[in-house]
Amino acid sequence: MDSILNSLKNFELSDLMPLLMAVLTLIIGLMVIKMIVGVASKLMKKRNVDESLRPFFTSMIGVALKICLIIAVVGMVGVETTSFVAILGAAGLAVGMALSGTLQNFAGGVMILIFKPFRVGDVIEAQGFTGGVNEIQIFNTILKTPDNKTIIIPNGGLSNSAMVNYTTEGQRRVDWTVGIGYGDSTEKAREVLMAMIKADSRILSEPAPFIGVSELADSSVNFAVRCWVKTPDYWDVFFNMNEQVYNTFEKEGLNIPYPQMDVHVHNK
Repeated sequence: MDSILNSLKNFELSDLMPLLMAVLTLIIGLMVIKMIVGVASKLMKKRNVDESLRPFFTSMIGVALKICLIIAVVGMVGVETTSFVAILGAAGLAVGMALSGTLQNFAGGVMILIFKPFRVGDVIEAQGFTGGVNEIQIFNTILKTPDNKTIIIPNGGLSNSAMVNYTTEGQRRVDWTVGIGYGDSTEKAREVLMAMIKADSRILSEPAPFIGVSELADSSVNFAVRCWVKTPDYWDVFFNMNEQVYNTFEKEGLNIPYPQMDVHVHNK
């Protein structure tokens, strides 16, 4: 008891000041961090940052600032922070190396959500697959194929490789190759094709349709037919025109050739 009393007698207020300053710094720092996170959240909302990214960015900012605050507060009470920072850095490096592939996919997801090379509902071709974008996750992008298969593509490779987006533009060009037999009139074939194009209201007049002889093939004279349509009408127009060509050419006396082989038998 005597030693305790002697310690209390020798205790000075200056010995308590570092602890009081550390506690005060911690309280004020947490309030400031909360304000910074709120401002960052409002700024991201104003800049139209994707909703799935906002919580992650705000929490990441908050965690980073709190770690810095804790290190500063610990140093204020006299604790050596150099070794603490070194251990924290080494742990972060080890985790980063262990999760390098996952972090690459995460970074790719962030880039996709920020720059938006495609959106949910777009039809894209990437990594050897074609399908509609069903969902954009932070690590993967989910595609649905026309035959209702689900394809999961990691965002790391998707963000670093070539990709075709079929629905970005409002208009697309439809291409056909139409063949007629040798001896048929190319002018008549051109007139019939143009009449079918003008009869379809889904085919746009501007840019103007193009019809030209593209190849003198082995069994046919081939026409390149090119028309512009609205993107949602692409496949309907494509399939319908193929059927119209088959039905109309026969009525107009135009032959649709197919590969043939002449066999000559010689009797000795």
